Amino acid sequence: MRVISKVLKGVYVVYAGVIWLAIMLLILLPIVAVSFLGKVKGGNLVFYFLRFWAHVWFPAVGIIVTRRWHSPRTKEPCIYLANHASYLDAALAVKVMPLPFRPLGKSELSKVPLFGMIYSRSVVPVDRSSARGRVQSVRDMMFMLQHKVSLLIFPEGTTNNSAQPLLPFHQGAFRIAIETQTDIRPVVYVDCRARLEDLNPMSLNPGKCRVVFMEPVSVKGLTIEDVPKLRQQVYEMMDAELRKYRVYPALQPA
Repeated sequence: MRVISKVLKGVYVVYAGVIWLAIMLLILLPIVAVSFLGKVKGGNLVFYFLRFWAHVWFPAVGIIVTRRWHSPRTKEPCIYLANHASYLDAALAVKVMPLPFRPLGKSELSKVPLFGMIYSRSVVPVDRSSARGRVQSVRDMMFMLQHKVSLLIFPEGTTNNSAQPLLPFHQGAFRIAIETQTDIRPVVYVDCRARLEDLNPMSLNPGKCRVVFMEPVSVKGLTIEDVPKLRQQVYEMMDAELRKYRVYPALQPA
């Protein structure tokens, strides 16, 4: 039985990979074409094609995605802050995040021929290697927000492999929210780690994938001095929400 289970698992993973690649090849040329239309319009269209990919791939591999909103979505752009527990998170974001939006991404990838052009339209490139690069990254974020494009940031900064619901948050996302006076909307991905753990493709499995959009957090009137308090507030909100779905060790006092 164990051998049969491994064979069936291998067949499923190969099937999921083939479907992934087939859909990507189908939309590749249209994505290249619309990428020439600029960072805003072109980037928005890129995400419509990527959303088509996600809408096909997730149900095709038996991953059932559901969204729950604690309060209605507003038309104004915001900064979505999501937990990051799996490499499936980025693909899930393409399916569930309200359009238009842009995640943050490493600026180095923008230099890759052809792919770099598509990549730079799909993300807000972030360069932390120099003061000049950081300033430009903030300008790029403000540019997107001014054009009614929301941002998606993973405040943990890396995938969480710990026993806790969340890793400690970095301050950057909260500074950006205050500097741009843009409200924060916390988002929790409940089941991504259960569907795909680490980079092991053999851990991929079908099942539910729940996403919860929490109440917006206003930053109106806040200053940079309020960053630590704001960070703690959002952390506690997301930690409490994730604990509604799974049992985790008690949160240790800071």
